[in-house]
Amino acid sequence: MRQPPSLTLRLTLLFAVAAAIVLAGFGWIVERSIERHFAIEDRAELESVAHAVSQTLSHYDATSNPIALEQRFNDVLVGHHGTVLYITYPDGRILFISPGGPDLSSLNQIASDNNYNDGDKIRYWSNTKHTYRVLTRRLAENTTTSRYYTMSVAVAINSHLRFLEHFHLTLWLMVASGTLLMGLMGWIAVRRGHAPLHNIVTQIHRISANELNTRLSPETVPRELSDLANSFNDMLARMEEAFHRLSNFSADIAHELRTPVTSLLTQTQVALSQSRDNDEYREILYSNIEEYERMAQMVSDMLFLAKADNGQYQLERTEVDLAREVQDLFEYYEAWAEERGVALALHGTATIPADRLMLRRVLSNLLSNAIRHTPSDNTVHVQLKQSRGQTISISVENPGPVIPAEHIPRLFNRFHRVDASRHRSDEGAGLGLSIAKSIIDIHGGTIDVESTEECTLFRVILHKRN
Repeated sequence: MRQPPSLTLRLTLLFAVAAAIVLAGFGWIVERSIERHFAIEDRAELESVAHAVSQTLSHYDATSNPIALEQRFNDVLVGHHGTVLYITYPDGRILFISPGGPDLSSLNQIASDNNYNDGDKIRYWSNTKHTYRVLTRRLAENTTTSRYYTMSVAVAINSHLRFLEHFHLTLWLMVASGTLLMGLMGWIAVRRGHAPLHNIVTQIHRISANELNTRLSPETVPRELSDLANSFNDMLARMEEAFHRLSNFSADIAHELRTPVTSLLTQTQVALSQSRDNDEYREILYSNIEEYERMAQMVSDMLFLAKADNGQYQLERTEVDLAREVQDLFEYYEAWAEERGVALALHGTATIPADRLMLRRVLSNLLSNAIRHTPSDNTVHVQLKQSRGQTISISVENPGPVIPAEHIPRLFNRFHRVDASRHRSDEGAGLGLSIAKSIIDIHGGTIDVESTEECTLFRVILHKRN
């Protein structure tokens, strides 16, 4: 796939095109204005000569001296450089023609037609030497006769045309030069404008797994890039947190697996250090089985979390009676609870379409966690609430030691323990709450915790689907 042109090139071309359009537009307006100015001046000159000729003919009759009339016409042309006059009788005979002037008989012949009504229109006419702007008009001899003369007044516009041609060439050279100059200035402006963006790219290139704490400074970049810098900093913060969690997770996995492997290795070495009878070997093997089961459960939990994180777990929804599930768990944990002197109490009922086994696992994790941390002669309360809408609330409350506030945000993190010194056999691998949160997330619900001096409360909120 072809890579699109750079932003610098596109903005430079945009500057150049905009400059070309603006300059060409102004140039066209100026050129038309100069042409119009010449046309107005030429027309004024032609009208002036035509008026003077009309005045002269209004006092002319057949008895007038032809030589005096010719002199009068020559006097009219005095001061009108490049202007020529051509006058004919109605029958086509020449009354006056400027010395050395062009033959305008063809124009006079058209104007002598009785149907001619275009006398004030300015025409262009040219021969091999000159180009003229011509005014052709029919003029009455005087008020006492009905004879009309045909007059053509022409002014040479060669100098105007040469000026306009030179101006046109100069103008478009200026437009081309201005376009190139504006394009260059645009390129420089864009490069300087992109300097903060290049600085950001340079800073990004320096970021690595060992330098995720690098942050951009939104106050040092233009306002348009401040949102980009803030968003990038937020992304880096999330990446840094995820990277640290991954690093800690890897370290925790290594630690959690090393302990049972070391235990198994030690027990095996001790068993082989001397001869033993069958009962002793059987006792060692039973002990090893406990470690194997703990490792298998840990691997199973980690696989489940990996599938949940990647959206690979498919729920099998059925209508779940939450009160029935809690009662079954009460029966399962009854012996352990009695051993610890802890009572179990259920309040309320609720049903919801969900994955029964997964939801049972959440309830089991929360209930076992509550029994483990409840002092003797106290009660764990499980409360179910179903609103008239589509919301289901599951609360597991137990008295016991308060959870420090700094641990609350990390309580659902993997391998996190409030008391790091507590033995694994007491609290497991520290994945129970992480698994519970993942299951609730898959169901589209939420889980949170509140801990005070009186009690600790885990609350699950689920929503029915239509």
